[in-house]
Amino acid sequence: MAELELALLRRGVDQRAAARECCSRCERSPLIGERVYVYGPDRILCELCRERERKAPTSSRVVHTAAFGQTIRIIDQRAA
Repeated sequence: MAELELALLRRGVDQRAAARECCSRCERSPLIGERVYVYGPDRILCELCRERERKAPTSSRVVHTAAFGQTIRIIDQRAA
């Protein structure tokens, strides 16, 4: 049973690692709220590594949580 648990754990860790976004230069995972710079379809640089790049980025964006866009915001619209 321990071998099965270990195999499932490894599989889950590998799936998470494959889905995570990281800097192409330092391989650091950007923090939530940090701006990342896109230099091509497979090249993303963090704020720390951007200063070393001479070319201008094609775009930039802010890193969001995994729940971004999937949560519901309740707005109280009752008359005061």
